[in-house]
Amino acid sequence: MFNIASPEDIKAGKVTDIYFERAINVLKAKGVNKYVKAEFVVKKFPSNYQWGIFAGLDEVLTLLEGLPVTVKAMPEGTVFKTNEPVMTIEGMYLDFAVYETAILGLICQASGIATKAARCKLAAGDKIVVHFGARRMHPAIVPMIDRSSYIGGCDGVATPVGAKLLGIPASGTMPHAMILLFGDTLEAVKAFDEIIDPKVPRIALIDTFTDEKFEAIRIAEALKDKLYGVRLDTPSSRRGNFLAILKEVRWELDIRGFKNVKIFVSGGVDEEIIKQLNEVVDAYGVGTTISSAPVLDFAMDIVEIDA
Repeated sequence: MFNIASPEDIKAGKVTDIYFERAINVLKAKGVNKYVKAEFVVKKFPSNYQWGIFAGLDEVLTLLEGLPVTVKAMPEGTVFKTNEPVMTIEGMYLDFAVYETAILGLICQASGIATKAARCKLAAGDKIVVHFGARRMHPAIVPMIDRSSYIGGCDGVATPVGAKLLGIPASGTMPHAMILLFGDTLEAVKAFDEIIDPKVPRIALIDTFTDEKFEAIRIAEALKDKLYGVRLDTPSSRRGNFLAILKEVRWELDIRGFKNVKIFVSGGVDEEIIKQLNEVVDAYGVGTTISSAPVLDFAMDIVEIDA
């Protein structure tokens, strides 16, 4: 079995903090139940954040479906500041009290991911940003992570399940493992070109065996107009100046007439690295920095009680 709560468990309120269950028992025993209005706000953002992006509303509405409550919220993707309510719930307290833990979990993590994705996209400007972070998180929540990253501004996602949810094609071409098994980058790329649907862009991973510029030249000269781009992975593992390496690859391609070939970078990328590399890079695959983004600490505060 997987260590996850089922949708039935979540709907049944079994993921609540126990003190909500105990409070509900006390209130019911004493006949106390009042009409309330609850607001959801962030009182402090993670370090150096000035704003957040709201996400997770779709699952909140699924959770509360059929309950006699009124939900008002910002549209997902909205920018908000501290102490600005993103959502309110009105109704009899005991009708939704058991769900406070789940509601907060749904919007705290989704909004954190959307916010980090937005920060990366803002840094990238008109360059492409694709979410590559599924491998860093529990697979059961990959659809939520992909969806939240897309709400935040990512241009694509890497997993079939996330892409299907969003109604877009999944993004990605080849891993190091395939190239290692072929024993040669060019042979692996040629096989990819032979087998994979021509609609999939030919983006060659060029940092497995030898110097990136030599691999870029070999592949560009072999595939010619078929080659859409080259990808360099894990910039933090490079010796020397990674920007200088990228500039050298760009120069080598350009002088040979391959100015149309794009440069992609992935692995350990965040918004600060994007700012450093943006003058050369055409697209980014951003993984852990988005999928494991700091959550936004929403609180649910009861602000009105109908006495």
